[in-house]
Amino acid sequence: MAEFTAKDVAELRKQTGCGMMDCKNALKDANGNFDEAIKILREKGIAASAKKSSRIAADGLVDIMTEGDVTAMVEVNSETDFVAKNSTFQAFVKDVLKAIIANRPANVDELLASKYPGSEKTVGEMLTEKTYTIGEKLSIRRFVIVDGTVSTYVHGLGATGVIIKFEADDVAKNNPGFAEFAKNIALQAAAMPVLYVNKESVPASVLEEEKEILTKQMEQDPKMAGKPAKVLEGIIAGKLKKFYETNCLVEQAYVKDDSISVGKYVAETAKKFGGKIEVVDFKRYDKGEGIQKREEDFAAEIEKMVKG
Repeated sequence: MAEFTAKDVAELRKQTGCGMMDCKNALKDANGNFDEAIKILREKGIAASAKKSSRIAADGLVDIMTEGDVTAMVEVNSETDFVAKNSTFQAFVKDVLKAIIANRPANVDELLASKYPGSEKTVGEMLTEKTYTIGEKLSIRRFVIVDGTVSTYVHGLGATGVIIKFEADDVAKNNPGFAEFAKNIALQAAAMPVLYVNKESVPASVLEEEKEILTKQMEQDPKMAGKPAKVLEGIIAGKLKKFYETNCLVEQAYVKDDSISVGKYVAETAKKFGGKIEVVDFKRYDKGEGIQKREEDFAAEIEKMVKG
């Protein structure tokens, strides 16, 4: 009979975060050897991760961290929103952000191979452990690093994250109102999704495609028949203006005062501060966007659980 106490089980649970019965069984299998029990749990963690690999992780959260002039945003996915509210999961995401800023990996594979903060393990190894201890498939989907002057905003419990990058002189940045102004732009990008910063950043191929679509629409509209080419060009120009207002951040109507555009709000603020401000880039992550969530028949799922 393996020699171990309830206190040993509790200590193993504290160190590994595993369930009480898992810890008890590990100590039993290890004949009471504490280190061997930890090894067994880790080995089981790898097995558990493999079993979970076919599941779809489309929930989780988006989070942002800034250290000095470096800002990182990451999306870490779980299977349910319940896990997103878990403090252990949230702390893990924070540590992943620290690893991104410290190591500046080029992609997710490099991030997974990076050192995990305060540990000899890699981010990938810690991800495997958390997958086992939390009990759901977890995955680090994407991240971005932005250098320079930024404003950030995370909506809800990590549902949407936004980073706005500015080019601004010291006069503007040192104004007491700059932080509030910058936050307003981040709120705008979170509230009103866009594809581009400004007109200049819209690819020529996208504009050509839009013009082609508008031209074909007018060709099929009886009201447009017989109108001079110059008139049609004017109509297309007007519709492209609407395209910019919908898809470009600085062309959008400013949410706090829709009588002006975001670009005008930026210009008016720069003038008020007596400095220079320009919105030069933005990044936006929506949790789970583009991930196909699996839909299964509920009765079939219950039957599958009953059969084991």
